[in-house]
Amino acid sequence: MRAADAASLMHNSRHMTIATSPKRLGFFTRLLDQADPAERYRLATAQIIHAERLGFDSAWIAQHHFHEDEGGLPAPFVFLAQVAAQTSRIRLGTGIVTLPLELPIRVAEDSAVLDLMCGGRLEVGVGGGGNLSSYAAFGQSSAERTTLLVEHLQVLRDAWAGLPLPGGKDRLYPANPSLVERVWQATFTVEGARRAGAAGDGLMLSRTQPRPAEAPDLSLPEIQNPMIDAYVEALPEGREPRILASRTVFVADDDREARRLAEIGLGRHRARLARLGRATGDGSLDAMIAAMDVHLGTSDDVIASLKTDSALARATDLAVQVHSIDPPHPFILRSIELVAEVVAPALGWGRDAAGVQRVA
Repeated sequence: MRAADAASLMHNSRHMTIATSPKRLGFFTRLLDQADPAERYRLATAQIIHAERLGFDSAWIAQHHFHEDEGGLPAPFVFLAQVAAQTSRIRLGTGIVTLPLELPIRVAEDSAVLDLMCGGRLEVGVGGGGNLSSYAAFGQSSAERTTLLVEHLQVLRDAWAGLPLPGGKDRLYPANPSLVERVWQATFTVEGARRAGAAGDGLMLSRTQPRPAEAPDLSLPEIQNPMIDAYVEALPEGREPRILASRTVFVADDDREARRLAEIGLGRHRARLARLGRATGDGSLDAMIAAMDVHLGTSDDVIASLKTDSALARATDLAVQVHSIDPPHPFILRSIELVAEVVAPALGWGRDAAGVQRVA
C-alpha cells in the first residue's frame, strides 16, 4: 500500500468529529520583511496592530536564532512586550520558543511577567525548532532535542504552578498557574502529536511540515490528519482539543500581481533551499507554489484553495502567514484585510464568521 493510501485510510477509519464554534483566526509572522532588524520589528508590530483592528483573534511570532533569512527574531518575549503595549485585545503567542535551547526557569519568569502585564493574553507555543545547527552554539546536541524539550517543559509547568524549583529552596515569583493551561506543542510527528494530546496541550501544525523520504509527494492533510487523530485520541477525558494550523495565505486584489510577487519571494526562498541542498521541483512558479504549500491569488482563488485542505477543516485555530512569499509591507496589510473581510467569513473563521464547522 502506498504511504498516501495508508495515511488516507488511517484518517477515514477513525471518522472523528470535531465540533467547534467558528475557528479562531490568527496572524503569524517570522518577521522577514526585506529591511534592517529595527524596521522589521516596526513593520511586524504594525501588521499585528492592523490584524487586531480587523478582528483577528491572535498573533503569533516565531523565534529563530542566527539565520536572518529564515527568521528575524531571537527574543520573542521582548518583542511581544512592545506589541502588548500597543494592543488591547488580540492574543499574543509564541510560535515557537525553542525550549531545548532555553533555561526553562527564565522562560517561566519572562512569560509570567509578560502575561500579567498584557492582561492574560499570552499563549506559549514551544518546540524543538527547525534550525538544528543552532544547538551547537548553545552547547546542546540536536539529537537530544526531544528529551530536552520534555524535561524543560516540565520545569516550566512546575515553575508557573508555584511548585518548588530544582534544589527545593525557591519558587517562581510571580507564579502564574493559568499559563499551564495555555501551552501549545509544535511537532512534525505522530508521536509528538500524541505527546501534546496526553499532556492536554494545544497542537501546532506547520505548513513547513517535512515530507518523509519514502513519500515526498504526500500532501499536508495526508501527513497531518493522522497527527490530529493521535492528538485527539490521547487527550484526557473532558479536555477540549486545541489545534492550530499554520498556512501560507497571500490574498491580493489582482491574481497577476499576487503571482508576480510570489515568483520573487518563492524564488528567493527556493534559492536558499538550494544552497542547503533541499530544493525540489523544477523551479517554475507553479512548482514552487505546490512544493511550498502556498494558497495565493484573489479572495475567490484562496477560498477555493483552502477548502481542499481537510486538515484545516479539523483545526480549531488557523494562523495565516505570508512566508515564503514575504511581499512588501503594503501588500501584507492588504492581505490581512482581505483575509479578515472576505476569506475568513466565507470559510467560517474568525469573530464575524457565520455558522459552525463540523468534520466527520
